Amino acid sequence: QVQLVESGGGLVQPGGSLRLSCAASRSIFSIIPMGWYRQAPGKERELVALMGSGTSTMYADSVKGRFTMSGDNAKKMVYLQMNSLKPEDTAVYYCGAPAYGAWGQGTQVTVSS
Repeated sequence: QVQLVESGGGLVQPGGSLRLSCAASRSIFSIIPMGWYRQAPGKERELVALMGSGTSTMYADSVKGRFTMSGDNAKKMVYLQMNSLKPEDTAVYYCGAPAYGAWGQGTQVTVSS
């Protein structure tokens, strides 16, 4: 069983930055691929970034160049650095390990002036 807990959400002005954190109950290398997903009101959950084996990470077109996903296997943590935030980035953000059907509880990110 894999448990994931997100933190770091909040209210930020357009153009601002936030870093989300996800604590895993197991080594991230053992549960990759791991990803960040988001769900805005009235919309389906969408993939934001996906980290697989190797060094490559896939990003949604809407966040390329603004968001960066990283991981620290020793700490069993993954992160999502979000820069140049836009109002359309407002959503509940989830950390996931889809191969294990594991999801965090989500953290709210609101981008508003």
